Amino acid sequence: MRDSRTVGAARISVALLMACFAVGTTDAARAQQTRGAYTDMRELPAGPVGERITEFLEVINANDPAKAEAFIKERFTSDFRDFVPMEQHLEIMADLYSQSHGMEFYGVRKYEAKTPPEEVVVIARAKLTQAWHGLIMHIEPGPPHRIAGLSFAPARPPSDLPAAKKLNDAEIVAELRAHLDRLAVSDAFSGTVLLAKDGNVMFKQASGLASRRFNVPNKIDTKFNLGSMNKMFTGVAIAQLVERGKLSLEDPLRKYLSTDWLPRDVTDKIRIKHLLTHTSGLGSYFNETYDKSSRALFRALDDYKPLIQGSTLAFEPGTDWQYSNTGMFLLGVVIEKVTGGTYFDYVRQHIYEPAGMINTDCYEMDRPVPNLAIGYSQEKAKGGPVWTNNLYKHVLKGGPAGGGFSTVEDLFRFAEALRGGKLLSPKYADMVTSGKPDWGSPDYGFGFGIGGDPGDRVVGHSGGFSGINSNLDIFLDSGYTAAVMSNQDRGASLVTGKITELIGRRK
Repeated sequence: MRDSRTVGAARISVALLMACFAVGTTDAARAQQTRGAYTDMRELPAGPVGERITEFLEVINANDPAKAEAFIKERFTSDFRDFVPMEQHLEIMADLYSQSHGMEFYGVRKYEAKTPPEEVVVIARAKLTQAWHGLIMHIEPGPPHRIAGLSFAPARPPSDLPAAKKLNDAEIVAELRAHLDRLAVSDAFSGTVLLAKDGNVMFKQASGLASRRFNVPNKIDTKFNLGSMNKMFTGVAIAQLVERGKLSLEDPLRKYLSTDWLPRDVTDKIRIKHLLTHTSGLGSYFNETYDKSSRALFRALDDYKPLIQGSTLAFEPGTDWQYSNTGMFLLGVVIEKVTGGTYFDYVRQHIYEPAGMINTDCYEMDRPVPNLAIGYSQEKAKGGPVWTNNLYKHVLKGGPAGGGFSTVEDLFRFAEALRGGKLLSPKYADMVTSGKPDWGSPDYGFGFGIGGDPGDRVVGHSGGFSGINSNLDIFLDSGYTAAVMSNQDRGASLVTGKITELIGRRK
């Protein structure tokens, strides 16, 4: 997901920090890649800047909330400290440790391109994953030299290290297996992984527990929550209807939505293309009303009307970009209006069945579903971290914007069906998996995130929530497909980044 919130021109929102650290293909990661040539200096800067770097890494590595709170109060500027509640600062600090098991200082990076004088880019290595990360610190130029902004992003390897060894496919698999073994020892990953090339599965493995209560291990066909990955299915479904002449991308939303969903002054402005690309100006129905409601109230799409009825536009449709669960959800309502059936029946008949996805659906969580993983998060407690499940936090039944279940094998089948013309013609498959810069969405197609470089394009989607983290990457040019599903917070991101690195080193 993209998020453009900032604290002034020279400060980066701490709310972005964890997302940038955890996800290997975020905008922040791409920003690091596009800064151009750089050199790395191994020494700490002299004076207060070096002191702040040392102090911050010591606080992260101590994994002590009391030390972290004292550091934030003393070393953050008031604006940066007060931008979010202290609890959120501490949660991010704890998450940084849990995702890295400590950060080792390597050096300070200097770019040939001009950067703000108060910005310091620290290169550090995560002890758990051995991945390189850039800690971008904004430090006051004058006393007391407090920290005015922080963000993390995956970083390119240090400039003074030799180029990483090129790998053949067997070596890629061996390194991936070793990486998963390291994560398993630390209980950092619970889930399944599948890597394929040119339609052939190279590697698949299951780790961890589907149920911590009953000590049930994950299997390769265990069903995991998709989070936002259902948006891919919704995007393909809309493209199918466009291809068949059932609707147009330029259709106004008012053509398909009654006023008991949204008023005409909103639906008149929004086009189908805006909903597909997160350029509608709508936000998310995961709001205060949802938080205070029983999850059992929301099963059919019409049940969500109370969550969406009061929605307003953050901007005029087509003039900006904002990730929108509400927008994607309403595409499901459009599908129901056009087809006369339910959204769930449509995607089952026109996407899951043609693709051979036998373990994918929007299951209802108050009914027994065989071989389904429960999501877990670690929370702080007096006696140490404890695992909590997400059964009372997430939706009872997923839908057009997310919350369904699938397996890594089914995600692979979906990717192959999309590539092979089973779901869309080549023209429309390219349409859903291409960015739309003319519509203000260069890094997002129709339900698909767009990444990689020319000649090495990567499309897909991730999903995340409490106890949920899954990802599908389809490497359009090199032929790889990587599916990772986890029933732990940010579990998939620890593996997805490694796979991207290994494929980047292919011979």
